[in-house]
Amino acid sequence: MANILVVDDELGIRDLLSEILNDEGHSVDLAQNATQARTARINNTYDLILLDIWMPDTDGVSLLKEWATAGSLTMPVIMMSGHATIDTAVEATRIGAFSFLEKPITLQKLLKAVEQGLARNAAQQAAPVAAPKIVSAVLDNGASVTSSMMVSAAADSGPHAHQGFDLDRPLREARDGFEKAYFEFHLAREGGSMTRVAEKTGLERTHLYRKLRQLGVDLGRGKRG
Repeated sequence: MANILVVDDELGIRDLLSEILNDEGHSVDLAQNATQARTARINNTYDLILLDIWMPDTDGVSLLKEWATAGSLTMPVIMMSGHATIDTAVEATRIGAFSFLEKPITLQKLLKAVEQGLARNAAQQAAPVAAPKIVSAVLDNGASVTSSMMVSAAADSGPHAHQGFDLDRPLREARDGFEKAYFEFHLAREGGSMTRVAEKTGLERTHLYRKLRQLGVDLGRGKRG
């Protein structure tokens, strides 16, 4: 069982997420704005936080930055928004968000993100130096992007490098490079099985084939000999 804080100004979303997470055996606290979230964060220890971006007092990205500056990001934070953009996702993950979910949030994507977040939290508790950082984002085009990256100061290759990617490029090129690496990773892990890769990435097979061709992914790279 994990202790989870849900921060969202919409009562219906708070109640729905609370019901789902309680059914999964977790203990859930609720906050309807940044003020309540700050108080809850001070008075309790959480294994994971689900944080809405658009709130009436302080937006979620600003609150995330506030916690990061204060050294209070000791748990994974999953950002939520009904108006997700790649720019917002990049900004949130740059600050320290674990993942980014676009509303309406499906049950499958919610539980997967929570499971991954809690796994990362457990890994950090066991080995904080070597723990991997898993970053996922559900983009406005419906594609789910997830990558497990080892974060190390020794791996920093320059001021424009961020988690192994060169950010000193146009946004589209940077995004395509990330997505290509993501799909190549899953193809290799699944032995080239398009069925399993489609299941893992949440894409229809026809959409997946089209995406791989568009990115120039070698479909034979992941097949076992």
